[in-house]
Amino acid sequence: MYTLDDTIAAIATPVGLGGIGIVRLSGPDALPIVRRVFRLPSGPLGQVRSHRLYHGWIHDPATGRAVDEALMSYMRAPRSYTCEDVVEMNVHGGPVPLRETLSLCLDQGARQAGGGEFTLRAFLNGRLDLSQAEAVLDVIQSRTSQALRVAEAQLAGGLSREIYALRRRLLELLAHVQATIDFPEDVSSPDLTAETGTIRARLEWLVREAERGALYRQGLHTAIVGRPNVGKSSLLNALLRKDRAIVTAVPGTTRDTLEESVSLGGIPLVLVDTAGLSQSPDPVERLGVERSKQALAQADLVLMVCDGSEAPRTEDCAVAQMLGSARVVLVLNKSDLGSAPGYEAILPAVPRVTISALTGAGLDALESVLVDAALGGASDGADPVASNPRHRDLLLRARNHLDDLEAALSRGVPLDLISIDLSEAVAALGQITGEEASEQLLETIFGRFCIGK
Repeated sequence: MYTLDDTIAAIATPVGLGGIGIVRLSGPDALPIVRRVFRLPSGPLGQVRSHRLYHGWIHDPATGRAVDEALMSYMRAPRSYTCEDVVEMNVHGGPVPLRETLSLCLDQGARQAGGGEFTLRAFLNGRLDLSQAEAVLDVIQSRTSQALRVAEAQLAGGLSREIYALRRRLLELLAHVQATIDFPEDVSSPDLTAETGTIRARLEWLVREAERGALYRQGLHTAIVGRPNVGKSSLLNALLRKDRAIVTAVPGTTRDTLEESVSLGGIPLVLVDTAGLSQSPDPVERLGVERSKQALAQADLVLMVCDGSEAPRTEDCAVAQMLGSARVVLVLNKSDLGSAPGYEAILPAVPRVTISALTGAGLDALESVLVDAALGGASDGADPVASNPRHRDLLLRARNHLDDLEAALSRGVPLDLISIDLSEAVAALGQITGEEASEQLLETIFGRFCIGK
Protein backbone atom coordinates (compact mmCIF):
# COMPACT_ATOMS: atom_id res chain seq x y z
CA MET A 1 0.00 0.00 0.00
CA TYR A 2 1.38 3.38 -0.97
CA THR A 3 1.86 6.10 1.61
CA LEU A 4 2.30 9.83 1.16
CA ASP A 5 2.86 10.79 4.79
CA ASP A 6 6.62 10.14 4.95
CA THR A 7 9.62 11.76 3.30
CA ILE A 8 11.62 9.95 0.62
CA ALA A 9 15.16 10.58 -0.60
CA ALA A 10 17.32 9.29 -3.44
CA ILE A 11 20.23 10.12 -5.70
CA ALA A 12 18.59 11.55 -8.83
CA THR A 13 21.59 11.46 -11.17
CA PRO A 14 23.45 8.51 -12.72
CA VAL A 15 26.10 6.78 -10.67
CA GLY A 16 29.61 7.63 -11.82
CA LEU A 17 31.86 10.65 -12.18
CA GLY A 18 30.40 14.00 -13.22
CA GLY A 19 30.45 17.68 -12.57
CA ILE A 20 27.21 17.73 -10.58
CA GLY A 21 25.17 15.12 -8.73
CA ILE A 22 21.72 15.63 -7.19
CA VAL A 23 20.19 14.24 -4.01
CA ARG A 24 16.42 14.74 -4.03
CA LEU A 25 13.92 14.67 -1.14
CA SER A 26 10.12 14.84 -1.26
CA GLY A 27 7.64 14.87 1.59
CA PRO A 28 6.51 16.84 4.64
CA ASP A 29 9.91 16.69 6.39
CA ALA A 30 12.06 17.49 3.36
CA LEU A 31 12.95 21.00 4.51
CA PRO A 32 13.42 20.17 8.25
CA ILE A 33 15.80 17.33 7.28
CA VAL A 34 17.79 19.59 4.98
CA ARG A 35 17.99 22.27 7.66
CA ARG A 36 19.91 19.76 9.76
CA VAL A 37 22.39 18.69 7.05
CA PHE A 38 22.88 21.91 5.04
CA ARG A 39 24.49 25.08 6.35
CA LEU A 40 25.04 28.47 4.79
CA PRO A 41 28.59 29.93 4.88
CA SER A 42 27.24 32.36 7.48
CA GLY A 43 25.62 29.72 9.66
CA PRO A 44 22.39 27.71 9.95
CA LEU A 45 19.77 27.88 7.21
CA GLY A 46 17.23 30.53 8.17
CA GLN A 47 14.17 31.64 6.26
CA VAL A 48 13.98 29.85 2.94
CA ARG A 49 12.17 31.13 -0.15
CA SER A 50 10.69 28.70 -2.62
CA HIS A 51 12.34 28.18 -6.01
CA ARG A 52 15.62 29.84 -5.03
CA LEU A 53 19.18 28.49 -4.97
CA TYR A 54 21.21 28.66 -1.76
CA HIS A 55 24.98 28.16 -1.55
CA GLY A 56 26.43 26.34 1.42
CA TRP A 57 27.92 23.11 2.77
CA ILE A 58 26.63 19.63 3.47
CA HIS A 59 27.72 18.71 6.98
CA ASP A 60 27.26 15.89 9.46
CA PRO A 61 25.10 17.26 12.33
CA ALA A 62 26.52 14.63 14.72
CA THR A 63 30.15 15.58 14.23
CA GLY A 64 30.05 18.94 12.48
CA ARG A 65 32.26 17.53 9.72
CA ALA A 66 31.89 19.21 6.33
CA VAL A 67 31.05 16.72 3.57
CA ASP A 68 30.88 18.84 0.42
CA GLU A 69 30.17 22.27 -0.95
CA ALA A 70 26.66 22.37 -2.41
CA LEU A 71 23.77 24.32 -3.89
CA MET A 72 20.34 23.74 -2.35
CA SER A 73 16.93 24.49 -3.86
CA TYR A 74 13.55 24.27 -2.14
CA MET A 75 10.26 23.90 -4.01
CA ARG A 76 7.28 24.43 -1.74
CA ALA A 77 4.15 22.31 -2.24
CA PRO A 78 2.15 22.22 -4.44
CA ARG A 79 4.51 23.96 -6.91
CA SER A 80 6.84 20.99 -7.33
CA TYR A 81 7.20 17.83 -9.38
CA THR A 82 5.46 15.70 -6.74
CA CYS A 83 3.07 18.41 -5.44
CA GLU A 84 4.88 17.96 -2.11
CA ASP A 85 7.70 19.90 -0.52
CA VAL A 86 10.77 19.01 -2.60
CA VAL A 87 14.41 19.78 -1.85
CA GLU A 88 17.34 19.13 -4.19
CA MET A 89 20.98 19.37 -3.18
CA ASN A 90 23.53 19.73 -5.95
CA VAL A 91 26.87 18.34 -4.81
CA HIS A 92 29.98 17.34 -6.73
CA GLY A 93 29.16 14.43 -8.98
CA GLY A 94 31.32 11.69 -7.53
CA PRO A 95 29.90 8.60 -5.83
CA VAL A 96 31.31 9.47 -2.37
CA PRO A 97 29.78 12.99 -1.94
CA LEU A 98 26.44 11.70 -3.27
CA ARG A 99 26.43 8.60 -1.10
CA GLU A 100 27.40 10.48 2.07
CA THR A 101 24.81 13.23 1.44
CA LEU A 102 22.07 10.66 0.94
CA SER A 103 23.17 8.74 4.03
CA LEU A 104 22.91 11.88 6.16
CA CYS A 105 19.36 12.50 4.91
CA LEU A 106 18.38 8.91 5.72
CA ASP A 107 19.93 9.24 9.19
CA GLN A 108 17.75 12.31 9.78
CA GLY A 109 14.51 10.45 9.09
CA ALA A 110 14.06 10.22 5.32
CA ARG A 111 13.27 6.90 3.69
CA GLN A 112 15.10 5.54 0.65
CA ALA A 113 12.82 6.08 -2.34
CA GLY A 114 11.74 3.12 -4.42
CA GLY A 115 11.92 2.91 -8.21
CA GLY A 116 9.88 5.69 -9.78
CA GLU A 117 8.47 6.76 -6.42
CA PHE A 118 8.85 10.49 -7.08
CA THR A 119 6.82 10.17 -10.29
CA LEU A 120 4.38 7.84 -8.52
CA ARG A 121 3.75 10.57 -5.96
CA ALA A 122 3.21 13.03 -8.79
CA PHE A 123 0.55 10.65 -10.14
CA LEU A 124 -1.09 9.96 -6.76
CA ASN A 125 -1.19 13.69 -5.99
CA GLY A 126 -2.89 14.45 -9.31
CA ARG A 127 -0.07 16.32 -11.00
CA LEU A 128 0.19 13.72 -13.79
CA ASP A 129 -2.17 11.06 -15.05
CA LEU A 130 -0.79 7.58 -15.71
CA SER A 131 -0.13 8.11 -19.43
CA GLN A 132 1.81 11.29 -18.64
CA ALA A 133 3.80 9.49 -15.96
CA GLU A 134 4.77 6.80 -18.48
CA ALA A 135 5.78 9.56 -20.89
CA VAL A 136 8.35 10.73 -18.33
CA LEU A 137 10.16 7.41 -18.74
CA ASP A 138 9.85 7.67 -22.53
CA VAL A 139 11.46 11.11 -22.42
CA ILE A 140 14.39 9.71 -20.44
CA GLN A 141 14.80 6.71 -22.76
CA SER A 142 14.34 8.56 -26.08
CA ARG A 143 16.90 7.48 -28.66
CA THR A 144 16.06 10.06 -31.34
CA SER A 145 14.85 13.66 -31.41
CA GLN A 146 11.60 12.46 -33.02
CA ALA A 147 11.00 9.98 -30.20
CA LEU A 148 11.64 12.80 -27.73
CA ARG A 149 9.03 15.02 -29.41
CA VAL A 150 6.43 12.24 -29.29
CA ALA A 151 7.14 11.62 -25.60
CA GLU A 152 7.05 15.33 -24.77
CA ALA A 153 3.68 15.68 -26.54
CA GLN A 154 2.29 12.83 -24.46
CA LEU A 155 3.78 14.34 -21.30
CA ALA A 156 2.01 17.60 -22.17
CA GLY A 157 -1.30 15.72 -22.21
CA GLY A 158 -1.92 15.18 -25.94
CA LEU A 159 -3.05 11.57 -25.50
CA SER A 160 -4.79 12.27 -22.19
CA ARG A 161 -7.10 14.85 -23.73
CA GLU A 162 -8.14 12.38 -26.43
CA ILE A 163 -8.80 9.60 -23.91
CA TYR A 164 -10.70 11.79 -21.45
CA ALA A 165 -12.98 13.06 -24.22
CA LEU A 166 -13.76 9.57 -25.58
CA ARG A 167 -14.24 8.10 -22.11
CA ARG A 168 -16.60 10.92 -21.15
CA ARG A 169 -18.72 10.27 -24.26
CA LEU A 170 -18.85 6.55 -23.47
CA LEU A 171 -19.83 7.26 -19.86
CA GLU A 172 -22.63 9.56 -21.02
CA LEU A 173 -23.81 6.86 -23.41
CA LEU A 174 -23.62 4.22 -20.67
CA ALA A 175 -25.66 6.45 -18.34
CA HIS A 176 -28.28 6.86 -21.09
CA VAL A 177 -28.44 3.09 -21.62
CA GLN A 178 -28.82 2.47 -17.88
CA ALA A 179 -31.59 5.04 -17.68
CA THR A 180 -33.36 3.36 -20.62
CA ILE A 181 -33.10 -0.01 -18.87
CA ASP A 182 -34.43 1.38 -15.55
CA PHE A 183 -37.11 3.67 -16.99
CA PRO A 184 -38.07 2.25 -20.40
CA GLU A 185 -41.34 4.20 -20.53
CA ASP A 186 -39.77 7.56 -19.77
CA VAL A 187 -36.40 7.44 -21.58
CA SER A 188 -35.96 6.85 -25.30
CA SER A 189 -33.32 4.36 -26.46
CA PRO A 190 -30.10 5.98 -27.69
CA ASP A 191 -28.86 5.51 -31.25
CA LEU A 192 -26.00 3.27 -30.17
CA THR A 193 -24.86 2.38 -33.67
CA ALA A 194 -24.25 6.01 -34.68
CA GLU A 195 -22.76 7.06 -31.35
CA THR A 196 -20.37 4.15 -30.94
CA GLY A 197 -19.45 4.24 -34.64
CA THR A 198 -18.01 7.74 -34.26
CA ILE A 199 -16.10 6.78 -31.12
CA ARG A 200 -14.89 3.56 -32.71
CA ALA A 201 -13.48 5.48 -35.69
CA ARG A 202 -11.52 7.75 -33.36
CA LEU A 203 -10.18 4.74 -31.45
CA GLU A 204 -9.09 3.17 -34.73
CA TRP A 205 -7.19 6.33 -35.59
CA LEU A 206 -5.50 6.32 -32.17
CA VAL A 207 -4.47 2.68 -32.66
CA ARG A 208 -2.81 3.55 -35.97
CA GLU A 209 -1.11 6.51 -34.31
CA ALA A 210 0.19 4.26 -31.55
CA GLU A 211 1.59 1.80 -34.09
CA ARG A 212 3.34 4.64 -35.91
CA GLY A 213 4.57 6.12 -32.65
CA ALA A 214 6.03 2.76 -31.64
CA LEU A 215 8.42 3.08 -34.58
CA TYR A 216 9.92 6.23 -33.06
CA ARG A 217 9.97 4.64 -29.61
CA GLN A 218 11.25 1.13 -30.39
CA GLY A 219 12.64 1.34 -33.91
CA LEU A 220 12.73 -1.36 -36.58
CA HIS A 221 14.84 -4.47 -36.86
CA THR A 222 16.19 -4.20 -40.40
CA ALA A 223 17.97 -7.14 -42.03
CA ILE A 224 20.38 -6.58 -44.93
CA VAL A 225 20.29 -9.77 -47.02
CA GLY A 226 21.46 -11.02 -50.38
CA ARG A 227 23.81 -13.49 -52.02
CA PRO A 228 27.55 -13.20 -51.30
CA ASN A 229 29.61 -10.27 -52.61
CA VAL A 230 26.76 -7.92 -53.58
CA GLY A 231 27.86 -5.19 -51.13
CA LYS A 232 25.78 -5.83 -48.00
CA SER A 233 28.56 -4.88 -45.61
CA SER A 234 29.47 -1.89 -47.77
CA LEU A 235 25.86 -0.74 -47.54
CA LEU A 236 25.92 -1.09 -43.75
CA ASN A 237 29.06 1.03 -43.57
CA ALA A 238 27.56 3.60 -45.93
CA LEU A 239 24.37 3.96 -43.86
CA LEU A 240 26.38 4.21 -40.64
CA ARG A 241 28.82 6.70 -42.19
CA LYS A 242 31.68 4.66 -40.75
CA ASP A 243 33.61 1.48 -41.45
CA ARG A 244 32.01 -0.99 -39.07
CA ALA A 245 31.94 -4.17 -41.14
CA ILE A 246 34.96 -5.73 -42.83
CA VAL A 247 34.73 -5.39 -46.61
CA THR A 248 36.83 -7.35 -49.12
CA ALA A 249 36.44 -8.55 -52.69
CA VAL A 250 36.43 -12.14 -51.44
CA PRO A 251 32.95 -13.73 -51.38
CA GLY A 252 31.91 -14.96 -47.95
CA THR A 253 33.90 -12.40 -45.92
CA THR A 254 30.93 -11.87 -43.60
CA ARG A 255 30.31 -15.12 -41.72
CA ASP A 256 28.13 -13.92 -38.87
CA THR A 257 25.44 -11.32 -38.23
CA LEU A 258 26.51 -7.84 -37.16
CA GLU A 259 24.11 -5.35 -35.53
CA GLU A 260 24.43 -1.58 -35.46
CA SER A 261 21.91 1.21 -34.74
CA VAL A 262 21.27 4.29 -36.85
CA SER A 263 18.60 6.99 -36.91
CA LEU A 264 16.93 7.77 -40.23
CA GLY A 265 14.23 10.43 -40.35
CA GLY A 266 13.88 10.20 -36.59
CA ILE A 267 13.26 6.44 -36.72
CA PRO A 268 15.83 4.25 -34.96
CA LEU A 269 16.83 1.29 -37.13
CA VAL A 270 18.75 -1.72 -35.89
CA LEU A 271 20.66 -2.72 -39.01
CA VAL A 272 21.63 -6.40 -39.17
CA ASP A 273 24.37 -7.23 -41.68
CA THR A 274 24.07 -10.91 -42.61
CA ALA A 275 26.22 -13.54 -44.24
CA GLY A 276 25.53 -14.10 -47.93
CA LEU A 277 22.66 -16.53 -48.49
CA SER A 278 24.13 -19.38 -50.50
CA GLN A 279 24.77 -23.12 -50.62
CA SER A 280 28.27 -23.56 -49.23
CA PRO A 281 30.19 -26.71 -48.24
CA ASP A 282 32.07 -24.72 -45.59
CA PRO A 283 30.55 -25.58 -42.17
CA VAL A 284 31.36 -22.10 -40.80
CA GLU A 285 29.67 -20.41 -43.75
CA ARG A 286 26.65 -22.73 -43.38
CA LEU A 287 26.33 -21.66 -39.74
CA GLY A 288 26.48 -18.02 -40.86
CA VAL A 289 23.73 -18.68 -43.42
CA GLU A 290 21.51 -20.20 -40.70
CA ARG A 291 21.98 -17.11 -38.55
CA SER A 292 21.15 -14.96 -41.56
CA LYS A 293 17.88 -16.84 -41.97
CA GLN A 294 17.09 -16.30 -38.29
CA ALA A 295 17.73 -12.56 -38.65
CA LEU A 296 15.50 -12.52 -41.72
CA ALA A 297 12.68 -14.24 -39.84
CA GLN A 298 12.88 -11.70 -37.00
CA ALA A 299 13.16 -8.60 -39.19
CA ASP A 300 10.51 -5.88 -39.39
CA LEU A 301 12.07 -4.57 -42.61
CA VAL A 302 14.35 -6.23 -45.16
CA LEU A 303 16.89 -4.66 -47.50
CA MET A 304 17.53 -7.14 -50.29
CA VAL A 305 20.79 -6.16 -51.94
CA CYS A 306 21.69 -7.17 -55.50
CA ASP A 307 24.63 -6.36 -57.75
CA GLY A 308 22.83 -4.05 -60.15
CA SER A 309 25.83 -3.90 -62.49
CA GLU A 310 25.19 -7.47 -63.71
CA ALA A 311 22.09 -9.42 -64.66
CA PRO A 312 20.18 -11.22 -61.89
CA ARG A 313 21.49 -14.65 -60.96
CA THR A 314 19.62 -17.75 -59.86
CA GLU A 315 20.87 -17.06 -56.31
CA ASP A 316 19.16 -13.64 -56.33
CA CYS A 317 15.84 -15.24 -57.22
CA ALA A 318 16.35 -17.84 -54.47
CA VAL A 319 16.91 -15.08 -51.89
CA ALA A 320 13.76 -13.27 -53.07
CA GLN A 321 11.72 -16.43 -52.50
CA MET A 322 12.87 -16.53 -48.85
CA LEU A 323 11.45 -13.11 -47.97
CA GLY A 324 7.85 -14.13 -47.45
CA SER A 325 5.51 -11.34 -46.32
CA ALA A 326 8.13 -9.04 -44.83
CA ARG A 327 8.33 -5.37 -45.81
CA VAL A 328 11.09 -5.28 -48.43
CA VAL A 329 13.16 -2.66 -50.22
CA LEU A 330 15.16 -3.90 -53.24
CA VAL A 331 18.58 -2.22 -53.33
CA LEU A 332 20.50 -2.36 -56.62
CA ASN A 333 24.08 -1.70 -55.59
CA LYS A 334 27.26 -0.94 -57.57
CA SER A 335 25.74 1.67 -59.87
CA ASP A 336 29.29 3.03 -60.31
CA LEU A 337 30.01 -0.10 -62.40
CA GLY A 338 26.96 0.22 -64.64
CA SER A 339 23.35 -0.90 -64.74
CA ALA A 340 22.06 -4.24 -66.03
CA PRO A 341 18.43 -5.07 -66.99
CA GLY A 342 16.31 -7.89 -65.63
CA TYR A 343 15.49 -6.79 -62.09
CA GLU A 344 11.95 -5.79 -63.03
CA ALA A 345 10.93 -9.41 -62.60
CA ILE A 346 12.40 -9.72 -59.09
CA LEU A 347 9.99 -8.52 -56.41
CA PRO A 348 8.07 -6.26 -58.83
CA ALA A 349 5.75 -4.87 -56.16
CA VAL A 350 8.38 -3.56 -53.73
CA PRO A 351 10.25 -0.23 -53.72
CA ARG A 352 13.47 -0.32 -55.77
CA VAL A 353 16.47 2.00 -55.28
CA THR A 354 19.70 2.15 -57.28
CA ILE A 355 22.79 3.10 -55.27
CA SER A 356 26.53 2.89 -55.05
CA ALA A 357 27.64 2.07 -51.53
CA LEU A 358 31.19 2.89 -52.67
CA THR A 359 30.56 6.44 -53.89
CA GLY A 360 27.43 7.26 -51.86
CA ALA A 361 25.28 7.83 -54.96
CA GLY A 362 21.59 7.18 -54.26
CA LEU A 363 21.95 6.90 -50.48
CA ASP A 364 19.73 9.92 -49.80
CA ALA A 365 17.00 8.39 -51.98
CA LEU A 366 17.41 5.06 -50.18
CA GLU A 367 17.07 6.68 -46.75
CA SER A 368 13.88 8.43 -47.89
CA VAL A 369 12.46 5.13 -49.17
CA LEU A 370 13.40 3.38 -45.91
CA VAL A 371 11.57 5.97 -43.82
CA ASP A 372 8.52 5.71 -46.06
CA ALA A 373 8.62 1.90 -45.90
CA ALA A 374 8.96 1.98 -42.12
CA LEU A 375 5.94 4.25 -41.78
CA GLY A 376 3.96 2.29 -44.33
CA GLY A 377 3.39 5.45 -46.33
CA ALA A 378 0.97 6.59 -43.62
CA SER A 379 2.76 9.62 -42.28
CA ASP A 380 1.05 13.00 -42.60
CA GLY A 381 4.04 14.84 -41.21
CA ALA A 382 2.53 15.27 -37.75
CA ASP A 383 3.94 13.59 -34.65
CA PRO A 384 1.97 10.59 -33.38
CA VAL A 385 -0.28 11.03 -30.36
CA ALA A 386 0.68 7.74 -28.69
CA SER A 387 3.62 5.34 -28.81
CA ASN A 388 3.33 3.05 -25.77
CA PRO A 389 2.46 -0.62 -26.49
CA ARG A 390 0.32 -0.77 -23.31
CA HIS A 391 -1.78 2.13 -24.56
CA ARG A 392 -2.15 0.51 -27.98
CA ASP A 393 -3.36 -2.75 -26.44
CA LEU A 394 -5.93 -0.93 -24.30
CA LEU A 395 -7.13 1.15 -27.26
CA LEU A 396 -7.55 -2.08 -29.22
CA ARG A 397 -9.44 -3.61 -26.31
CA ALA A 398 -11.82 -0.65 -26.16
CA ARG A 399 -12.34 -0.76 -29.93
CA ASN A 400 -12.99 -4.51 -29.86
CA HIS A 401 -15.64 -4.07 -27.16
CA LEU A 402 -17.39 -1.55 -29.40
CA ASP A 403 -17.16 -4.06 -32.28
CA ASP A 404 -18.82 -6.65 -30.03
CA LEU A 405 -21.47 -4.11 -29.07
CA GLU A 406 -22.35 -3.39 -32.71
CA ALA A 407 -22.52 -7.13 -33.45
CA ALA A 408 -24.79 -7.64 -30.45
CA LEU A 409 -27.07 -4.82 -31.61
CA SER A 410 -27.46 -6.46 -35.01
CA ARG A 411 -28.55 -9.67 -33.26
CA GLY A 412 -31.09 -7.89 -31.09
CA VAL A 413 -29.28 -8.57 -27.80
CA PRO A 414 -30.99 -6.86 -24.80
CA LEU A 415 -29.59 -3.51 -23.61
CA ASP A 416 -28.55 -4.81 -20.19
CA LEU A 417 -26.12 -7.21 -21.87
CA ILE A 418 -24.96 -4.61 -24.36
CA SER A 419 -24.12 -2.27 -21.48
CA ILE A 420 -21.42 -4.74 -20.39
CA ASP A 421 -19.38 -4.02 -23.52
CA LEU A 422 -19.80 -0.30 -22.95
CA SER A 423 -18.56 -0.68 -19.36
CA GLU A 424 -15.55 -2.71 -20.51
CA ALA A 425 -14.63 -0.08 -23.11
CA VAL A 426 -14.83 2.62 -20.41
CA ALA A 427 -12.61 0.51 -18.12
CA ALA A 428 -10.00 -0.03 -20.84
CA LEU A 429 -9.67 3.70 -21.47
CA GLY A 430 -9.56 4.35 -17.72
CA GLN A 431 -6.53 2.09 -17.42
CA ILE A 432 -4.64 4.31 -19.87
CA THR A 433 -5.05 7.44 -17.76
CA GLY A 434 -4.96 5.61 -14.42
CA GLU A 435 -8.56 6.22 -13.40
CA GLU A 436 -9.00 2.47 -13.12
CA ALA A 437 -5.44 1.35 -12.41
CA SER A 438 -4.75 -1.44 -9.94
CA GLU A 439 -1.92 -1.34 -7.41
CA GLN A 440 -0.26 -4.21 -9.28
CA LEU A 441 -0.33 -2.20 -12.51
CA LEU A 442 1.21 0.82 -10.78
CA GLU A 443 3.96 -1.34 -9.30
CA THR A 444 4.72 -2.77 -12.75
CA ILE A 445 4.87 0.62 -14.47
CA PHE A 446 6.80 2.57 -11.85
CA GLY A 447 9.12 -0.33 -11.15
CA ARG A 448 10.70 0.34 -14.56
CA PHE A 449 11.81 3.82 -13.46
CA CYS A 450 15.17 4.64 -11.94
CA ILE A 451 15.26 5.22 -8.18
CA GLY A 452 15.67 8.99 -8.38
CA LYS A 453 12.74 9.64 -10.74
